[in-house]
Amino acid sequence: MSGSDVKSAAAERQARVDVVLERFFSLAKNRATPFGDRYVHLWETLEANTTGGKRFRPRMVFSAYQSLGGEDFEAAAYVGAAFELLHTALIVHDDVIDHDFVRRGVANISGAYRDLALTKGTTSDVAEHSGVSAAVIAGDLALFNSYRLIDKSGVADDVRARLLEVMDEALFASAAGELIDIDFSIDPGMPPVDDILLMERLKTAVYSFECPLQAGAILAGADDDIVATLGEFGREIGIAYQLVDDLLGVFGSEAETGKTTLGDLREGKRTVIISYATTTSDWDAIAPLIGKPDLTEAEASTVRDILVSCGAKGFAEGLARYYGNRAIARLAEPHIPAALRVELHPVAEDVLGRVR
Repeated sequence: MSGSDVKSAAAERQARVDVVLERFFSLAKNRATPFGDRYVHLWETLEANTTGGKRFRPRMVFSAYQSLGGEDFEAAAYVGAAFELLHTALIVHDDVIDHDFVRRGVANISGAYRDLALTKGTTSDVAEHSGVSAAVIAGDLALFNSYRLIDKSGVADDVRARLLEVMDEALFASAAGELIDIDFSIDPGMPPVDDILLMERLKTAVYSFECPLQAGAILAGADDDIVATLGEFGREIGIAYQLVDDLLGVFGSEAETGKTTLGDLREGKRTVIISYATTTSDWDAIAPLIGKPDLTEAEASTVRDILVSCGAKGFAEGLARYYGNRAIARLAEPHIPAALRVELHPVAEDVLGRVR
């Protein structure tokens, strides 16, 4: 398949998922109308926070489904949309936990409702409470309805039951990862690398890679060994993806990632990069700067230089490549069809390409 064919196929998949989500939100807004304009507005705000994404998790569903011979693209679109709505729910709640009011440079749901409250003359504390409260409600709605989209996929009962189990695992693991991350944030010490990798796998890799891939395989009627191997591939490439994401959070380009490269350092985010740095003789030089709320760009530049010279950046890059290569190795298993290898190799290469 040529590069243009790949892009065309990806666009077609995204369009199918977009149609499902547009239909879902249209019905939800119509249903909300009797409850008043405020409720409709909440649904509109939630919809705005769901649109415009890369539809990465639906891509994983379709990648497994189509390459394993699946032909019911309407059902696959519903399953893909379910994972997209789950993603929306988790990031809405994650922003509440992190007390963030902006995502990718624009107001998120908390921020939109905070700003709305401020226009009505409330105090900043009351406005922030209003914004956070609206976001909790919106996240709850997205979370519940992600499961409902599986119900509406039209698949056989036994398949639907397995898909719901996979969705449940995605949420269950993500909640565990989020809790571990919260514990890390209040612990004065720095967790070891292995603990951070476990947190990142549970919080991100399971629902972003492992479970969507497995859901696509289950929907296609794949054998259990294929489903299991796809979970292993998803675990390895998901960890690699998060390692790269953490690297870009410090060393990336804001124009490319849409995120400031100061945020993680100011937060003192527990990442593999920082954990490794604490084991080196250079740590004392940057320890006062990690977690400094008003960290300047000049100070951040100093931190970056030391993270390079002490080997922390290189260690994280090497670890990302290690997990990426482990993922590729899973695709070499003899029971993995050639079409699935062709489909998923570019996923691994895209992740690894971000650290080159």
